[in-house]
Amino acid sequence: MADFAALRRTMVDTQIRPADVTERAIIHAMLETPREVFVPQASSGLAYLDLDLPVGDNGRRLLKPMVLAKMLQALNITPKDRVLDVGCASGYGAALLSQLAASVVALEQDEGLFRAAKTTLARTSNIEVVQAPLVEGYLSASPYDVILVEGCIAIEPDQLCRQLADGGRLICILGTGPAPKATIYQKDANDITRQPIFDAFGPTLPGFAKPAAFVF
Repeated sequence: MADFAALRRTMVDTQIRPADVTERAIIHAMLETPREVFVPQASSGLAYLDLDLPVGDNGRRLLKPMVLAKMLQALNITPKDRVLDVGCASGYGAALLSQLAASVVALEQDEGLFRAAKTTLARTSNIEVVQAPLVEGYLSASPYDVILVEGCIAIEPDQLCRQLADGGRLICILGTGPAPKATIYQKDANDITRQPIFDAFGPTLPGFAKPAAFVF
């Protein structure tokens, strides 16, 4: 039987720390959160590899641990923050966020993944799992101090940015071509600034594709 605690330590030591993730709260959360319970049982032995891990038959995947950790660190999450996790899938990212922030709204549109997240996160008191289209966010619980988008998007996240509190931060992987980048948005009064911060790849999220171009 796999020693998952040892595999978590190896993941942190070989993937997370070498990527310049130094925030102790993030490292602690990744050491304490059993990623194997958020993937299909047949894939549990792959849970700590450096890959985007499939979590269903619909093409959805969990972000690589290193990419997710760097995105979390860039958000500068505080224990008072209210967070929206867009595309929570089976709930691994939300489980990490729950240890960093005051509360988490975990948003998923896929029925199977929504049910899986409800199950895996049922005992985590500061997470609310909701089902709605990802691109729309979850307006009724806004504003949020932090929004994590767990995947690649090909369009600007305008609806999500409107749900940020003043001073709020949103991170996503912007672009689906050869050079997408983890990009952070920050709201200051009525202004939104955008800054690419590192190269990253990830699964494309439904609803965020570019509209088809009109052809004469």
